[in-house]
Amino acid sequence: MEQPFPALVASTTWRHEAEAWIHDRADDAGRRLSGPIEQLRVRPWSTQLVAPTDRGRLWFKASCPSMRFEAGLHELLARLAPDDVAAPLAVDADRGWILTADRGQTLGDSHAPGLDDWRAVVAAAARLQRRLAGHGAEVLATGVPDCRPETVPDRLDRVVERLAALPADHPSHLDDATRLALEARRPQVVDAAAALAASSVPATVQHGDLHPWNTFTDLTVFDFGDLQWAAAPEVLQVPYGWITHEGELSWDGVLEAYLEEWSDVLDHRSLRTLVEASVFTHAVNRSVTWLDALRDARPAELEQWGDGALRTLTRVLEA
Repeated sequence: MEQPFPALVASTTWRHEAEAWIHDRADDAGRRLSGPIEQLRVRPWSTQLVAPTDRGRLWFKASCPSMRFEAGLHELLARLAPDDVAAPLAVDADRGWILTADRGQTLGDSHAPGLDDWRAVVAAAARLQRRLAGHGAEVLATGVPDCRPETVPDRLDRVVERLAALPADHPSHLDDATRLALEARRPQVVDAAAALAASSVPATVQHGDLHPWNTFTDLTVFDFGDLQWAAAPEVLQVPYGWITHEGELSWDGVLEAYLEEWSDVLDHRSLRTLVEASVFTHAVNRSVTWLDALRDARPAELEQWGDGALRTLTRVLEA
């Protein structure tokens, strides 16, 4: 039986294996380590190590089983869209390990993101979506979840069952009243999925956690552990949440930047319709990401993040 991810990556044996791999891959890339390797953090879904070298820092990431696809996916995206995704130095797709060179500050860390920054981020995501739209078989072969609109209604049924079956004290336990409310909304989820499936915008990569802190200053995107093969407009749900929560920037201005990249197949009205539909499908798809990522979470981690699946799914009731 596989050891729970947070315990595994905190173990001495695993650290020795990971550090040996980092040393070997750094040597392969012509870099010499110049100091100790540090483990910056452990989360239920991933851990990051940083290794100083004579040519700058290297970043190592290992992902939990549900996100293990990220290493192979990152390598594929860099090959198919080299202008949008920086190539990793090394990957071990089987173990879900990836080693990348330090690329400096993220866009969000470099300064307080303004309207132009958010517009640039969603435009970059749209360009990546268009470049990858015809590569579904290759993307899915890496293990990326298939969350196309036509799969969403059945996924809703399954995640409702999974949340209802959680212990009553679990932060994402689904009580009877909320379950009935979600089941009553199922026809709207079906209609939303059908509208997205029938649209002129194809299913493609949906980053899953798009914001300026997952984008470098050169507008290359990273951190693909939440990525799904899904309806393209779902990628706007996270930016929408950030911007409307802050309340200082124009959402319409950000939406227009995304539309500009799809203007040959969409107009403003049709995009708004699809974005509204994607609220339903994104809530279902994203809730499964949370549920799977926290499968091995420890009590303190559940206390901090454990309501993610339920909180996300119940956005279906607010849509």
